[in-house]
Amino acid sequence: MNSRKLLLTFASVFSATIWASEPAVYTGLLSNTGAGGYDTVSYFETGKPAKGSREYTTEHLGVTWRFASAENLTRFEANPERYLPAYGGYCAWAVAQGYLAKGDPQHWAIRDGRLYLNYNESVQDRWLEDTEGFIRQADANWPKVLE
Repeated sequence: MNSRKLLLTFASVFSATIWASEPAVYTGLLSNTGAGGYDTVSYFETGKPAKGSREYTTEHLGVTWRFASAENLTRFEANPERYLPAYGGYCAWAVAQGYLAKGDPQHWAIRDGRLYLNYNESVQDRWLEDTEGFIRQADANWPKVLE
């Protein structure tokens, strides 16, 4: 293959990678762990986030989920949709604005049985000013923002 064809092949593969849609679950750049490794069941069961353990893991939606206990792992496996963060763990406020940003497991809220993560404290403060309105906007934008 001559150098021009090689360059064109490389460019087409590279540009396809750049323009590929985003994954449905946020895991970070060098990770395959959902919710930053936090136990998503803990938010519902104890009302606060708990760091998950490598000892209690499962795969769901192509992502590794960690839990603080065998009981929480069992709860998740019985009904993962109940415990998954909304919008794949991306920042709920950002999704409402029409774009993606990481969700931080330390900045969260539960509304109507759903776990929402936000980028940081100031973003969460903005989100809490009109949670219901932002949820409506985010629901309308999801999953189109992944494209």
